[in-house]
Amino acid sequence: MSNAVGIDLGTTYSCIAVCKNGHVEVIANDQGHRTTPSCILFHEDRIYIGKNAEYKYKKYLENYVYDVKRLIGREYSDPNVQSDLKYWPFKVIERHGKPYIQVEYGGETNEFIPEQISAMILSKLKDNAQDYLGEEIKDVVITVPAYFNDAQRRATRDAGRIAGLNVLQIINEPTAAALAYGLNRAIRAEKNILIFDLGGGTFDISILTIKNGIFKVKATTGDTHLGGEDFTNCLVDYFAEEFKRKYDKDLSTNPRSLNRLKGECEHAKCILSFSSYAPIEIEKLYEDINFFTSITRSGFEELISKFYDRIIELIERAFNDTHLNKSDISEIVMVGGSTRIPKIQELVSSYFDGKKIRKTINPDEAVAQGAAIQAACLSGDQSESIRDYELQDAIPLSLGVESEKGLMSIIIKRNSTFPIKKTVTCITCEDNQNSVFIRIFQGERSLVKDNILLGEFILEGITEAPCGETLIELTIDIDKNGIINVSAVEVGTGLSREITISNNKDKLYQEEIERLINEAEMYREED
Repeated sequence: MSNAVGIDLGTTYSCIAVCKNGHVEVIANDQGHRTTPSCILFHEDRIYIGKNAEYKYKKYLENYVYDVKRLIGREYSDPNVQSDLKYWPFKVIERHGKPYIQVEYGGETNEFIPEQISAMILSKLKDNAQDYLGEEIKDVVITVPAYFNDAQRRATRDAGRIAGLNVLQIINEPTAAALAYGLNRAIRAEKNILIFDLGGGTFDISILTIKNGIFKVKATTGDTHLGGEDFTNCLVDYFAEEFKRKYDKDLSTNPRSLNRLKGECEHAKCILSFSSYAPIEIEKLYEDINFFTSITRSGFEELISKFYDRIIELIERAFNDTHLNKSDISEIVMVGGSTRIPKIQELVSSYFDGKKIRKTINPDEAVAQGAAIQAACLSGDQSESIRDYELQDAIPLSLGVESEKGLMSIIIKRNSTFPIKKTVTCITCEDNQNSVFIRIFQGERSLVKDNILLGEFILEGITEAPCGETLIELTIDIDKNGIINVSAVEVGTGLSREITISNNKDKLYQEEIERLINEAEMYREED
């Protein structure tokens, strides 16, 4: 039987791993690196992925695509998408309410959906694994931020399908990190751990209980638009303002100059994790002006201080949902590259009254390792170290339907363990009503207009009767991937309607998927 792999599809870097005989191996790419930059360069009739894209992009900025995880499953009008546009050198346009990436490739203008770009990265990782393992790879577990909504999870699964992969399961990144933490640790007594996952583009907090190989998520929360990219952008804004003040020139009008500055800011941010000072030295940044400046670690910490309250707020929300106290946490496990920032470590340690932070797992690789462990479990691996593993993940947001006056009627509460199925009985609200319009939402606000509309459908031909006499059983079923199916059945007649939550805008139809799979094969031959 071929090996199943685990993939951490990250905002800035991605990683692939395999678990064989109870041992996890992170698979290096063709350049020997254990993580691969999540970026793509389209140049003439070639596609470059990862480091090869990074090496060549400076001359072809408009065709250099990255941060696609910040687009996948979102609407073009999403405020977070709009706020990011000014930092990207590539063009993002609106099609059918969704963001499309526009590049020059093969002598013509091409438009790609975020799922296609993600699929190209997944394909590159798959190729690396196939070269290393010497066999075809089909089965995969892919991780997503715990706070990804239904549309974002579906889009990630679709990206896997476009890449020619059989997605066994979509699991939450902090949960995967917990699996990696638990490997080869004999945890017999119940133990509460907190996973603090701060990556390049997203932030998650999960509190889990581990005992005898059972990993149960008690609470998860997060922000799908908070990460290292935001810290880098703070530096970009700071130095762009300094440049404008010194030279009366606006870098935002020149994408090439702004991107050069961003590259230096990213480098400076990394330097400040081990040094108290970082230089910025860019020759001929704009109109032959050399820009030589610097920043201290304390200055950087002040720039990103606006995010500290948000980080603490999310930690406290997780505790409020579990009714645990700080003292109930046995271990704090930090994963994601942005946890290397000393101030972030200090912030977390201080919140937990100086408690030691667990640093025994690699923050860049732990999520992929956990995904590989879950892939092995789903594939029937009977290795002693993982055969008794059981993962009980939780949904991050409540699910419900619209009731009278636009109120949100919650059916499944956030942090419920899934897979889960719940049924409620609804009644008609008008005399002789012959149809029911059902709208499904995700979120915590009391009014549905403030939550995320997942889908809607009509159950037509129900029995006409006085108000309140016709009964409808509404069922919400969340599968192992956290993906939602809804059905409505009239009691007595059996008249039914069911949908897998999609919205035509949010789901790629089967025929569209097949077309993109074929296109992906063509692009794979060209990269």
